[in-house]
Amino acid sequence: MSDTRRGRTRSEAVRRAILEATRDELAANGYDKMSIDRIAAAAGAGKQTVYRWYPSKSALVAECVLDGYGFPTSPVPNTGAIRRDLRAWLGAFADNLAHPQTAALIRASIAAAAESDDVAVRLYNHVSSASKGALVARLREAAPAAQLVSATAAAESLIGAMLYRLLVRQPATPAFLDSLVDTVLSGIQGMGGKDSAATVRPSSS
Repeated sequence: MSDTRRGRTRSEAVRRAILEATRDELAANGYDKMSIDRIAAAAGAGKQTVYRWYPSKSALVAECVLDGYGFPTSPVPNTGAIRRDLRAWLGAFADNLAHPQTAALIRASIAAAAESDDVAVRLYNHVSSASKGALVARLREAAPAAQLVSATAAAESLIGAMLYRLLVRQPATPAFLDSLVDTVLSGIQGMGGKDSAATVRPSSS
């Protein structure tokens, strides 16, 4: 990777060190107290190098997330039982969010998105849209009669509820996850809050 601005070559090793230092800095101090000086020192890079590659805190946090240091993603299971599959996906999501570094970076990415429309679009396109797309596809397969808008709203409700829980620093307990799945599924026409042969098509896989 190269940075044509000012004719400088961008070292991949230094870039990685900066992103790892950013992740650790956010876990220790949060976005508001994030220090470029500490990040540069921990990465063994000059502060001006960090600023040349990342002109703002939000840009640095965005690249950290886009490089896979932040938003946890996992495939949506397909066992033929939609409630069980969504519950398993939410459980894995909750386990990932429980890691302090992951939680800190996601909180920071939300703060960064609030500061920059460009960062918000980049983060949405790279992370949340992928998870939403997988959830929508699974919901539509389970309930073909449900309108696409309903499946989209359900997917956004699942992701949004988990992120809200993270932001207010409340644990996503098993009881909360069960209630969330039941509430979302009961809101989709033709799909009840529990698995049933009438509403769930068996998986072909």
